[in-house]
Amino acid sequence: MFDNVRADIATTLDEIREAGLFKPERVIGSPQSAEVTVTSGGRPGEVLNFCANNYLGLADHPEVLAAAKDALDRWGYGMASVRFICGTQDVHKELEERLSAFLGQEDTILYSSCFDANGGVFETLLDDRDAVISDALNHASIIDGIRLSKARRHRYANRDLADLEQQLKETQDARRRLIVTDGVFSMDGYVAPLREICDLADRYDAMVMVDDSHAVGFVGAGGRGTPELHGVMDRVDIITGTLGKALGGASGGYVAARREIVALLRQRSRPYLFSNSLAPVIAAASLKVLDLVEQSNELRERLAANTVLFRSKMTEAGFEILPGDHPIAPVMIGDAAKAGRLAELLLERGVYVIGFSYPVVPHGAARIRVQLSAAHSTEDVERAVAAFVDARAALEG
Repeated sequence: MFDNVRADIATTLDEIREAGLFKPERVIGSPQSAEVTVTSGGRPGEVLNFCANNYLGLADHPEVLAAAKDALDRWGYGMASVRFICGTQDVHKELEERLSAFLGQEDTILYSSCFDANGGVFETLLDDRDAVISDALNHASIIDGIRLSKARRHRYANRDLADLEQQLKETQDARRRLIVTDGVFSMDGYVAPLREICDLADRYDAMVMVDDSHAVGFVGAGGRGTPELHGVMDRVDIITGTLGKALGGASGGYVAARREIVALLRQRSRPYLFSNSLAPVIAAASLKVLDLVEQSNELRERLAANTVLFRSKMTEAGFEILPGDHPIAPVMIGDAAKAGRLAELLLERGVYVIGFSYPVVPHGAARIRVQLSAAHSTEDVERAVAAFVDARAALEG
């Protein structure tokens, strides 16, 4: 049978390549850091890394690594079980309590990833009597999670409050309504208008859910994310997020929410009930990450300074960057082939970035998404800008 299927799959792969959408995987021979060693899939050797979600530079922080090593001796390598059988250790409960306190929520439940967290919320909370109203640019995990639910599905244009209100008006017959948005939209670096969203939710008696994966750890005065930034920590009902970006960069996700919501998720959420527990070494290292985030603003301030420097220098050099102050800095190219070629030229000049094009972003809106980190030095940022200028000249010449 597979001989017949093989040709069809090969044709599909060829079509992906011909469309310029094939995603090669470059192999990194070093820890995740501001500088990494590429061993295959491009220019070999050490390059500056400007495409990781390592916002606070904690992926190779010595205190995080020490906590992880200690955890291996104390808690072991893995649980070989789901939480409700024999997969819960003290370290899991401690991390859930710490995340709840940090995010200002009543309780937290851990998942193996934020993709699973988003996949487990909607089906558990909503049925065909309910409605979910989702921002059009929400993450794929939210879209897939909503598909698993029998709730009525409504979308509103990205950050468009008038459209959101219209959707709320049209769903007033629903038993429950849940507004869901990314806190920060990962392709643009735009921040959701959470205060206004919460105002509409109050007016129309709806709940609010935020996926804050690209904010927790560094957005807001204390790094508690977009609800803190907008002063609505007590008005958001559900926060999902990841431990795989600013909070250490390993893996794992969570839902922090009202106590009753978390209790129901523990009983009914399929990705939680049928997936192995988060590895204890990640849970323990994440506790150390929270210590570092809560003890000092130094990393957040360094990240903010790097972001301002890169955005201003690139703008002065004549590049178009989507406006904002988030460390996701999309350098707009337009043409998909040019974006891919520019990324190759940058790698040749020692700067590792990735070009994004359709279907990840709209047609004609290809870009290179630069991601700043607290691990970058001022010199790293300036080298990256210089490489952009030189690569653009090579591309145009």
